[in-house]
Amino acid sequence: MDQIEDLPIPPTMGFSHIHLYVDNLKPLEHYKAYEDLCNKFSKTSNTHIKNPAAKCIVRDSTAARADWVKMAGEFDQNPDTYKSQNRDLVKQLISGLGFRVTGMHKSVESYSLLITSEDEIGVQYVVTQLIKSDSPKKQKTETKYEHFGSRALNRFYDAHCQRQGISALAFEVIGENGVGVDGIKANYEKLHPKLLPEGAYNVYEEPDGTTRKMLEVYAYYKGKDGEQIDEEDDGTLLRFIEVVGRKSTDGRTTCILPGLAKVDATFDGTSFPAYCDHWVSNVVSRTGFLDTLKDTLGFTPKVDFNAGVVAAGEAQIESTVTGNTTTRTFSKDAAAIALKDQSQVYLPINNALSPVGHVHGFIEEIGQGVQHVASRVVDLVGLIQRANDFRKITGEGFTFLNIPRTYYGVLSPLYLTSGNKKIDNATAELICSSCESVGICSEDGAVDLEISKDVVEEKLNGCSSLTSNDTYNAYKDEIVKAIMESRYCNMFSLLGSHMSEDTYVAIVRNKILVDVQGQDLLFQIFTSNILQNKPGDESPFLEFIQRVCSECVSADGCPAKIKPGCGGFGIRNFLTLFLSIEVSKAMMDVRDARKVGDTKKMETANLRVKTFTDQLNEANPILTDISDAMTAEGDFKDAADFALKNGDKAKAEELLAKAKVEMEKKLEGNQRLMVCSSKYNTIMKEIRGRA
Repeated sequence: MDQIEDLPIPPTMGFSHIHLYVDNLKPLEHYKAYEDLCNKFSKTSNTHIKNPAAKCIVRDSTAARADWVKMAGEFDQNPDTYKSQNRDLVKQLISGLGFRVTGMHKSVESYSLLITSEDEIGVQYVVTQLIKSDSPKKQKTETKYEHFGSRALNRFYDAHCQRQGISALAFEVIGENGVGVDGIKANYEKLHPKLLPEGAYNVYEEPDGTTRKMLEVYAYYKGKDGEQIDEEDDGTLLRFIEVVGRKSTDGRTTCILPGLAKVDATFDGTSFPAYCDHWVSNVVSRTGFLDTLKDTLGFTPKVDFNAGVVAAGEAQIESTVTGNTTTRTFSKDAAAIALKDQSQVYLPINNALSPVGHVHGFIEEIGQGVQHVASRVVDLVGLIQRANDFRKITGEGFTFLNIPRTYYGVLSPLYLTSGNKKIDNATAELICSSCESVGICSEDGAVDLEISKDVVEEKLNGCSSLTSNDTYNAYKDEIVKAIMESRYCNMFSLLGSHMSEDTYVAIVRNKILVDVQGQDLLFQIFTSNILQNKPGDESPFLEFIQRVCSECVSADGCPAKIKPGCGGFGIRNFLTLFLSIEVSKAMMDVRDARKVGDTKKMETANLRVKTFTDQLNEANPILTDISDAMTAEGDFKDAADFALKNGDKAKAEELLAKAKVEMEKKLEGNQRLMVCSSKYNTIMKEIRGRA
């Protein structure tokens, strides 16, 4: 077994909330009026569902928008002019996701709102605005709640170049095993005292009769890996809250942050509850943050994305997922409980290896901080379809990162001749050219998502060169089926008939990422940047995921359980995320160049789009091999741990030897991926040299 380190007794803890500081908030009455409008409209929008029998509800956005315009008045925004910059995050959450304002705090120094999904024990966004004063900057907070005081807000803004953003990641701590907030505080005092700010520890007697201990610590040091790390970064906080006397995470109360008063809210029934899954930081010292979390919370690394593995052209990063080890597992029939449980804490940590790319730019522009927060839902396709429909209808909500159609699959001669298909190359070329000429697909092979099988047959029947081809006539049904499946063929090769055609199409339509780890599935999507003042500004974003868990059944006697964090973190999608960020920037450059008629800049930007897309296509099969090896390695290690606990040391050693073989396969895959990354690094340098 791996050597057991001398770690502190880990606290029993789970996710609580995310605290954001923003430049502007509107009065509570404004948001409540908007919620009432959305609730009223939701009943009307249900009359515009295209196919009520379909699993994924799709609305007729044109008809629904006409009704919205009649009802919305001053709240209406033109969806055709939607931009993700300078948006009101609260209204984005209300309209785009169906969330509601469920709490509030107001003092002379700040104004805060709590926004949650329908299940208030799930994800909680606390959004705070500084109330500016004509007097000089206050050095002492007047409110009893330090986290709502002007000192805390000014400190965050000063550390982040006056940019709004995510100020604190908050956890609920259960005072079991003698390790509560006081124990965490003692660990910081002993090993990391510089990370304890003034006023770090407070005890609050709340109106609901509870006593709450709260500790806030600086999250990061400033030094880089390999340097002497001893200077605190006072920008981002980790917050630990303990309700004195609570012994279990079951039945967690809402409004856990001291100072928040409950606000009544009515939900429209069209969205889905969301629960915290993982929170990601961009830092200068990845190992420094890992060591701090190990020293104080007993966190251990779970997944490493090694140097050079995650690279988008010239942009290269390293990343490690660390976290606690929850003792909770769930039977397969308790999947609904597993969805809601937030005791498994994962904190992925990124650092840049090159002076280009998103992570480097984020740190250079606004400093270390929270890159994104991920929430899980029971039906991601349904949630995102709703978000996209409501944005098109109301002009409010979220847009999401651009994912190339090649990620999902396109029609090509190679696809038509692969596998057991009995199509020759010449006929395959003819089919592709015919599909393009009659509008079945675009020139890059992307088949119209909404096209039906009957329309495909009808259009191809009008191509005389095709209908006179013997091979086409002999295998017409198989060819039409292949054309329809080409819209999602890459996913189909992973999942086969486990999902319906409608579900596959909905995934592609909404640009949702799909990954497989063992028998588990992971669906992911990332919003465009939030809290962004102007295009190109670095800022955080949101992630939403769905985990589809298989049972863990071991020949060594492991009972059928759902493992926390099943489906991993999407090693394919991890690279896809960073490539998609770069693709989105390049596509923005294409658009800007087209507007001003700069053909050279447009050509260079299009080359960047093509290069990132090519890298994604070439990396995908390598990532599959790495993912399979990682899954097998983890399964063997789990089985070895189980054997060791049952006193079978010989069996444990045998299983660890198998785990080592899989680890070597993973490392070999990492090397292949680094070669691929290096290739596209060189290509991107050449493209940049032409600009």
